[in-house]
Amino acid sequence: MTLAHEAQALDRFLRRQVDAEGGVQVHETPAAKVFVGAERVLKIKKPVDFGFLDFTTLAKREWAIRRELAFNRETAPDVYLGVHAVVRDADGGLALRECEGATDDPDVIEWALEMRAFKGPVLADRPERVDGALAERLGREAARLHGRASISTARRGAAVLDYVLTSNADQLRSLGKTLDQDAVERLIAESRAAFDALAPLLDRRGEAGLVRRCHGDLHLGNIVVEDDRPILFDCIDFNDALSEIDVAYDIAFLLMDLVFRGRADAANRVLNAWTDEAARSLGDAAFESLALLPLCQSMRAAVRAHVSGHGGAGDMARAYVEAGLNHLAPSPPKLFAVGGLSGSGKSTLARALAPSLGPAPGAVVLRSDEIRKRLWGVGPRDRLPKDAYSVEASQSVYGEMLSAARRSLRAGWAVVLDAAFLNPTERAAAEALGAELGLPFQGLWLQAPAEVLRQRVRDRVNDASDADVGVLEGQLARDVGEVSWRLVDAARDLDAQVATVWGNRKRQT
Repeated sequence: MTLAHEAQALDRFLRRQVDAEGGVQVHETPAAKVFVGAERVLKIKKPVDFGFLDFTTLAKREWAIRRELAFNRETAPDVYLGVHAVVRDADGGLALRECEGATDDPDVIEWALEMRAFKGPVLADRPERVDGALAERLGREAARLHGRASISTARRGAAVLDYVLTSNADQLRSLGKTLDQDAVERLIAESRAAFDALAPLLDRRGEAGLVRRCHGDLHLGNIVVEDDRPILFDCIDFNDALSEIDVAYDIAFLLMDLVFRGRADAANRVLNAWTDEAARSLGDAAFESLALLPLCQSMRAAVRAHVSGHGGAGDMARAYVEAGLNHLAPSPPKLFAVGGLSGSGKSTLARALAPSLGPAPGAVVLRSDEIRKRLWGVGPRDRLPKDAYSVEASQSVYGEMLSAARRSLRAGWAVVLDAAFLNPTERAAAEALGAELGLPFQGLWLQAPAEVLRQRVRDRVNDASDADVGVLEGQLARDVGEVSWRLVDAARDLDAQVATVWGNRKRQT
């Protein structure tokens, strides 16, 4: 049997295995072929060599298939089911055989990974599905993955990204007239300059254990949503240089992908959820990661540019080159603060403003309610005892909020402080931080009729705030002193509030 005939026989066999009735979808990538039935999925590797991956022998394909199973069970254990050998039986036909360990059985002609079919959409097909709640879950899921990921001992620091930069440059140049080579050379030069400036930070992070076994390919095409739960799948298994990376480079792919698809709002919510959750396991390094994001997002755009170009999508490739350049020219940092009584909508306004502030995908929102939960070691939606709201505890919360803000601003990132700021000294401290760093500061004070505030507090569910109507009544009776911040009518709709802040400008630059 010729190789072509054998490939056709294997194709027909795998189709029957996933759906005997023939209702099979076949998806191909440059390196794999996936047979999708109603319930069952089988995936094989193609015998190809792209330099950064080599599946040209049966043994190499078995190695890659087994790693794919092991690595993806970290994030999708109920999706990735097992590895099968495709064998030639005594009658000359094909059969599947389960093999827990490696084998040199001469009857094996191919290796297949079994998965169950997805029960929801892949986000690349439905980017509009990424609402605030899903973006929140997605950012925290990615942060938890990074927090528990094993630390790389073989790869450290700047060398990790240097490998990608060099590869990107070679691949982009190889596309010739498909791309504007002047733009390509600008992207290569500006990326290298940004990398050189960040190399000491990258090396320090490598020594501190921030280079970890990550997903490696964390974009919307590798995230499925089932019952409103994001599931990360298809991580990189074939080249450790692309998966043992700085955690900032891993999350940057998802952020870049959302921004490129016009979903900077969702990307900002992902970033803020990731930062708060990552701070629980990575500490200050979560905020330090912000300094790397412009370069890392640009590098991810460059990866997409040459992949698109080699796939024949020239217009898309050129758009990614432009996106890469844009990420390397970020807006300068600035500091905003949003204060007001419970129920005034501080977090809602802060989240609405954040995507338009500073580098894409926008400002870090430091919410006192989330910081308080983090300091107490509980989840962002877990309720705290009254002791957590003592004067001393609140001072610690505001201190940590300003400390995180200082780290973020020094990393070149914009910040929105989201807290009540009922004490004049708290407001003064926020203003002083902006003055200390020589950065623009804008304080906003939300106000609304008492009954509007009461109703909003009653209606609030699944939120980080523990404030109830009793807490609000105490705030209403309190003298907050003279407020010099810009007043915002919180009884108006959100668009009107945002318009009050921006005036005729759609975006702060």
